[in-house]
Amino acid sequence: MAYTQLTQSPATIRFAESLGATGLHMGILGAMPYCTLFMQFVAAVLANHLKYRRRVFLTIGIMQRLVLLPLAIGAAFAPPGYEMLYLWLLILATAANHAMANFCMPLWLSWMGDYLPRQGLSEFWGARHRWMQWAAAISLLGSAFYLWQSGLPIRVAYAGLIGVGSVLGVLDLLLFLKVEEPPVTQAKELRLGAVLTAPFRQPGYRSFISYACFWNFAAMIGAPFISWFLLSWIGMSLYQIMVIWTFSWIGGALFADRLGRWTERYGNRPMLIMCTFFKSANMIALLLIPRDPNVAFLVLVPIFMLDAVLNAGIVIANNGFMLKNSPSENRSMYIAAGAALAGMVGGLTSIGAGAFLALAADWEWRSGDWTFTNFHVLFAASLVLRWASVLVAVRIHEPASKNTLHVVTQLIGATPLRLLRLPVLVIPVEAEAKPVPAPRRPRPLAKADRR
Repeated sequence: MAYTQLTQSPATIRFAESLGATGLHMGILGAMPYCTLFMQFVAAVLANHLKYRRRVFLTIGIMQRLVLLPLAIGAAFAPPGYEMLYLWLLILATAANHAMANFCMPLWLSWMGDYLPRQGLSEFWGARHRWMQWAAAISLLGSAFYLWQSGLPIRVAYAGLIGVGSVLGVLDLLLFLKVEEPPVTQAKELRLGAVLTAPFRQPGYRSFISYACFWNFAAMIGAPFISWFLLSWIGMSLYQIMVIWTFSWIGGALFADRLGRWTERYGNRPMLIMCTFFKSANMIALLLIPRDPNVAFLVLVPIFMLDAVLNAGIVIANNGFMLKNSPSENRSMYIAAGAALAGMVGGLTSIGAGAFLALAADWEWRSGDWTFTNFHVLFAASLVLRWASVLVAVRIHEPASKNTLHVVTQLIGATPLRLLRLPVLVIPVEAEAKPVPAPRRPRPLAKADRR
């Protein structure tokens, strides 16, 4: 998480801007984590021909953690006139970074699926996610303080972030030398077509893939451009934006444990439905905030904290669903199908949305004191599609999970009838004052009881 925050923070956007990036370039950069997800299928096919995954995982992973370093150092000391060259080198290095990361992901997650017990799995992901979020918050806050206090040009400061991130990223991978690795359970049918299509032949798993694809389409119309919108339109400083994201990670850290316990108790499906329903909050806030950096900062801090909580719930439920509903044999392909295909949909969406931003760069519509721009068009479209995603989430097939309405009433401690009776204040069931019965005198034992 420290590596990710140091190498993919909003500082990258400012760095790209210093090289002359447009909306199209931003869309391509935002799409790279998703357009390179096809590498998960490559890794999934390879995994069925391996006995152990560790060596391949570590070799590719270390290369991935170092790939941005030469680009960052070169751009920091490059003479004027080479900006466009380094911009495209940034795009290529970002593509290689995410391609190798996506190659490693099914190898690592299938390893964890074989290593971790099924009982309490979602609770474990919740606890793990809590520490990941704290690590992200601390790393991002440290980055923000460094950029604020160093006074360095953005290209030199960016090289410093990448250097520290690369060291931490390699150290992270070396920790896995001590983690036990069970051998790979290979698919019985090794024909490429059968291996690739196995997850899609199961109706329950196919319903999850459909949700994941539609959700990524809905989210990636607006999500990749949030930081750029705050920088270029609202006028926030880079420091303010990084502090906002830091608070968002803190929000996720505070609730990740609880989300993991709820997911373990009630199931992955209701967690996905509830989190998807509320994920429209950040798009609504972005559409309504005024063009005042200080006011926008105060409004967005709690909104982004809520959004991180919802993201944590979706991640925990996604991982739980994939690992609990995939067989040990060919598990890496099930993971790739559940994450990679949806991510590729999101990547193509991001590129298309970025192209729209570039084509409509000068478009504005004014109504009184309010101005509607190309950013607002994308956020409005994403808002509508996020609401539609709830209807797709409802169709996820997970028989063992609880009904979503039942889960909601359990979490807030009130039944629908009590909600109708108490429209203003909902009092949890556990908090109700219950009459204490008077103590009863013991009944004399009958003769039969005495015997």
